Amino acid sequence: MTIEVEAERLDDAREKALRKLSPRAKVPGFRPGKAPRNMVLRYFGEERVLDEALDVLVPAIYREAVEADESIDPIARPRLVIETTDPLVVKATIPVRPTVDLGDYRAVRVETEDVVVDEPRIDDALQVLRRRAAMHEPIERELGWRDIARIEVEADVDGEPMVASQEAEIQLTEERDVLFPGFEEQLLGHRKGEAFAFDLPVPGGINDEKFAGKQAHFQVSVLETKEEVLPALDDEFASQVGEGFETVDALRARIREDIEKAERDQIENRYHDQILGELVERATIEFPPVMLESEVDRLLHDQAGHIERGEDLDRYLAAIGKTEDDVRAELRPIAELRLKRSLVLSQVAETEGVEVTPDDVQAEIDTLTSSAGPQAGRLRELFSGADGRGTIRRNLLTRRTLARLVEIATQDGPSGAATAEVERPKRKSRSKRAETPSGGSTPATPQDAPAPLGAG
Repeated sequence: MTIEVEAERLDDAREKALRKLSPRAKVPGFRPGKAPRNMVLRYFGEERVLDEALDVLVPAIYREAVEADESIDPIARPRLVIETTDPLVVKATIPVRPTVDLGDYRAVRVETEDVVVDEPRIDDALQVLRRRAAMHEPIERELGWRDIARIEVEADVDGEPMVASQEAEIQLTEERDVLFPGFEEQLLGHRKGEAFAFDLPVPGGINDEKFAGKQAHFQVSVLETKEEVLPALDDEFASQVGEGFETVDALRARIREDIEKAERDQIENRYHDQILGELVERATIEFPPVMLESEVDRLLHDQAGHIERGEDLDRYLAAIGKTEDDVRAELRPIAELRLKRSLVLSQVAETEGVEVTPDDVQAEIDTLTSSAGPQAGRLRELFSGADGRGTIRRNLLTRRTLARLVEIATQDGPSGAATAEVERPKRKSRSKRAETPSGGSTPATPQDAPAPLGAG
């Protein structure tokens, strides 16, 4: 937006600035604020007076221009540039709400997956439960897989200590990743009381450059050996698992149910990702850079463990050995995808007339707190605030919009002809405090921009 200001208004702003500066003028022979106008002007100089005038005038004329143009809906502070002062011309670059053209989103079709739980998975889960209840009994035989060894170990590289002498207890497990690959294999076949040595390559996980690419020499003494004794898989064992089951068959049924639920959740998440991916591909999306940078801020905040800017951020960056610009550059593609998905989801909610009422929010709060026990009061207090209710509203809106998209993506027909039309509310004209995609209100600064609907 380019704004030209009348000369009379600039002159008036200069006079106001001069009166504001007058009490600060130290003119000999005059008390503060009593010096003649021309002497005050000479004391401060034309440039200083003009700067003071523009500091007040420019934001005011920007606000007036935006309020006069209902088609502009700012979401953050503008970038204001004074192009000339005679006449006064101001160029404002204004971040406005994003635009999303969904295209033929009702033509999206995504195949569903079936939940399949085979018996070996249930057997594996039962084995995990048995191992949690296992006894460890001393042995005199040679060590084998799944046995437990208490050892004393030390290591050096070319005579320089790398691992100080220490005791450790480990269970020899084939499928586990270890810092030194092959270490556990070296223990196999040894007995309690034996001492032996072996060499292994220093892995890339060791950051000390003086050890890189060399061989580590280990010395190990076996202090104690035990074997894992699993409980019998019978009804007595089943009765001791969790809340207790009458039979092994009942335990197996519960395990199957839990695995099926986890599988359904994963399939649903993948399905939602596929649908949103298709929608983003079809849509035409435009958004101001400030929204992307705000999303990068959120990702950086989450990745660094909810840090604050300043010293905490500096410590985090030092720990990972990267600059803030490096991390932001890595996060930007992820942030852009999240933002696009969020904007598409918000537009679908509006287009399909998906709504969440205050009663819906209250019902969700009641559901969430009903099983919270002693914490119910605290949770209800937390959820009942404006932020808590806003978060619940956004979550409900996201779930309902995704459910609507699943209906569309799983129906028959080429482009949604088989689906009954949802009555859509008439689009209202947007006000200066129009609701953002997340359900918050227009942010005053980029840093205040709320997380969009379904950003996660």
